[in-house]
Amino acid sequence: MKILLLTLALSLQAPVDTLPDLSHPWSLQECMDWALEHNLTVARQETTLEKSEIDKNTAQWSWVPNVNASAGENFNFGRGIGGDNTYEYGNSSSTSFSLNSGMTLFDGLATPNRIQLAKLNLESATADLEKVRDDIRVSVAKAYVQVLYNYEIADVAREQVAIDSLQVVRLEGMVEHGKASAAELSQQKASLAQSRLTMVQASNNVRSAVLDLAQLLDLPVWQGFAVVRPVVSPDPVLLSSPDDIYADAVNIRPAVKAEELRLEGTERSIRIAKAQYYPSLSLSGGLGTNYYSSFSSQNFWDQLHNNFSQYVGLSLSIPIFNKFSTRNQVRTAKLNQVSQEIQLQQVKRSLYKEIVQAWNGATAAQAKLLSANEAQAAARDAFQLMEAKYENGKATLTEFNESRNRLVKALSDAVQATYEYAFQVQLLEFYRGGKLQL
Repeated sequence: MKILLLTLALSLQAPVDTLPDLSHPWSLQECMDWALEHNLTVARQETTLEKSEIDKNTAQWSWVPNVNASAGENFNFGRGIGGDNTYEYGNSSSTSFSLNSGMTLFDGLATPNRIQLAKLNLESATADLEKVRDDIRVSVAKAYVQVLYNYEIADVAREQVAIDSLQVVRLEGMVEHGKASAAELSQQKASLAQSRLTMVQASNNVRSAVLDLAQLLDLPVWQGFAVVRPVVSPDPVLLSSPDDIYADAVNIRPAVKAEELRLEGTERSIRIAKAQYYPSLSLSGGLGTNYYSSFSSQNFWDQLHNNFSQYVGLSLSIPIFNKFSTRNQVRTAKLNQVSQEIQLQQVKRSLYKEIVQAWNGATAAQAKLLSANEAQAAARDAFQLMEAKYENGKATLTEFNESRNRLVKALSDAVQATYEYAFQVQLLEFYRGGKLQL
């Protein structure tokens, strides 16, 4: 009974709106949308972005004067000062009220630079979030393409089983009429068994690829999860040079933008450190009053009125020597700037390498696609001829199976080349600011 109640309580607490709708196959866009909404890395980066927004708000409000109110109660025993500002013996108590405010008028321009640094940090955190989202999109698209590829391979395997099954039925009839030997029938049954094994392996690969994609999407349930099989065009397209793609990508990729913003922020950090070389000027003011319970003949309200005081003051602080702390902070800030420049160059070089690798992959896949299409057409024609020769008794079963195996391999190679080429082309367009789509 306790287990039943616990299960019921957990089911009531579970957020129903987070369950995925698996009643239909998901498109690539649906997969990416779900991943971006439920991925923990994205959620953590969104939290970092919110913290940067708070830091910016804190920096912006640093211009505003602070206001503080205070009240105090003191008890004196023995000799003490009274309301008429003379010392007497006896027990007494005093009550004080005050209201004060202060603000910095000049701090070497450290405050405006802190505000600008907070804004840059917010922009860089926004770019970091977009980079994380882009990484998720690419990972999802890659896993999605892998599912499509395994779908196609499974179709080829099922088609092969169908062909071998027809051949077994055909040979069984020929054996009954004495037109084929039992050895040929056994050989074909062995081929059918191998084809079925291949189909089982292909089906397992489909389930494994679907599971990998579901786990990447952080789906709470994945049974029944499937993806849309779009029509992928195998037609080659004209590819731009890696340098042209990089020239576009370096200006829009969030990874580069984030590091550029951080580099700009290091200049603000240097200015903040140098601000300590300059004098600082502060303005302060306040109100206050006191009440003494003894040593005075005045009542409470009269004392509050008579003891009421106000003040306004200016404070100038001139740095003379702080054990080289400011100098070292400036030197550290400059070194951070150099380090950030190196980081920016590393990100740009990494981006260029990624683009070159994707371009080489697309070029190789394009050549492979052309060859695979030619090989597929040739293998299909050869198989049709071999099938006709075999049916007319002019070819052996071994020759027929060899031709069939070549066709299966050609079909698999063509499918792999098609999806590989489509993904690489879309990846290059993605670097240039396009959307990942199939």
